[in-house]
Amino acid sequence: NQEVPLALSLEEAARGGLRELALRTPDGETRTVRVNLPKGIRPGQSVRVPGKGGGGRGGGPAGDLLLRIEVLPHPRFRLEGTHLITTLDISPWEAALGGEADLRTLDGQVRIRIPAGTSSGRRVRVRGRGFPAGKSSEAGDLIAELRVVVPEKLSEKEKELFEQLRTASAFQPRGGK
Repeated sequence: NQEVPLALSLEEAARGGLRELALRTPDGETRTVRVNLPKGIRPGQSVRVPGKGGGGRGGGPAGDLLLRIEVLPHPRFRLEGTHLITTLDISPWEAALGGEADLRTLDGQVRIRIPAGTSSGRRVRVRGRGFPAGKSSEAGDLIAELRVVVPEKLSEKEKELFEQLRTASAFQPRGGK
């Protein structure tokens, strides 16, 4: 048997499908192997390709090729089991008042509701829009970790409104008087 790592993008691992691989044999030759990867394959899993491994001892038949799956880091998502975790930046007024936002998925986007009174770190779950759960038609969840982002530069009007809010509000986030 011959074990070889196979690095996939998150999208490739989710989609699965036919893949052609150029492999170097122990004697230095390059050969092409076609393999059908299952949908929703996860890091650490292996795919066995019978008879496509290195040659057997003493000229015996070739063993199996074992492809050990690695999933490359993704710029937007992190994989936890079958759940996809992403960060969604929201404005202070969206955090305070609530609202809706479009959230990117692996295959498009979905509209989510931001609950009023949201703080950074709150998680919003979209059931069934995460990573495929193998051969079944089900998928994990897409989880958005909300992060409240404050503008670095405020217009004069924005400063004025924040000052009015500071004066009108009794809210003390650090437990003041």
